[in-house]
Amino acid sequence: MSLFTGSCVALVTPFTERGVNFDAFDKSIDFQIEQGTDALLACGTTGEPSTMTQQEKRDVIRFTVEKSGGRLPVIAGIGGNNTAEVVRAAIEAEELGADGLLAVNPYYNKGNVKGILAHFRAISEAVSLPIIVYNVPSRTNVNITPKILRELAKLKNVRAVKEASGNIAQVLEIFRTCGDVLDIYSGNDDMVVPLLASGGKGVISVVANVAPADTHLMVEEFLKGNIQRSLELQLKLLPLIDALFCEVNPIPVKTAMNLMGFNMGPLRLPLADMGDTNLALLKKAMKEYGLIA
Repeated sequence: MSLFTGSCVALVTPFTERGVNFDAFDKSIDFQIEQGTDALLACGTTGEPSTMTQQEKRDVIRFTVEKSGGRLPVIAGIGGNNTAEVVRAAIEAEELGADGLLAVNPYYNKGNVKGILAHFRAISEAVSLPIIVYNVPSRTNVNITPKILRELAKLKNVRAVKEASGNIAQVLEIFRTCGDVLDIYSGNDDMVVPLLASGGKGVISVVANVAPADTHLMVEEFLKGNIQRSLELQLKLLPLIDALFCEVNPIPVKTAMNLMGFNMGPLRLPLADMGDTNLALLKKAMKEYGLIA
């Protein structure tokens, strides 16, 4: 019942001053499909959903589903810290034709263990789509432990975890206690091979926006048993990944796509343009990787 195996790109949302630039979005999705990406995530953190209207998110998910046309699975990011609103968004994403949902554990108000379990239970009971639990303690200040995940896995359609704690020991414990019922995807581009070696099935990736072929191949080669080749690709990607996270995501990756000519437009406040020092660092990494001249 896996949603995908391989590389799922967390799509950047292109904006104009008036709204979403669907011409640019169309071209970026074409690029992903042509380069071998295995799945598409619309309205993940990289897509800036926190500053999008309900209508914009609805339109982006619908467009991604229609553009994919069944060629790739489409996962809709519906996470938030208002359970009623998240449930509404989950129902809507299912109606729009998404193949699965990505839901972060609630941030800011955070929730205790009982509340987190009830939050995901409410989503699960509202839809039939597979749900990926997104664990990203650096943004939520709450860690979804393997013990909590084991309880979440009892819900009828919680099928996977996007694990971004950066803790390989935790990943191993997740695989030990939940590997029979949950797929594990890396939420950190710089730890894909270690996570695959710990039982993972792929990555939900930021770097895939600019280097989709290598991100896909890194996972594919590992799963084929070509571990050395996979590791070579991970090491090749590392300087680019470091540059893409020198400021908060998605500031650098959106900047990188603009430098590559994708016309992704401006960031939305409170995100703002990169400082000169980090911009120079990003350009250097992109030139060394061969993404820009």
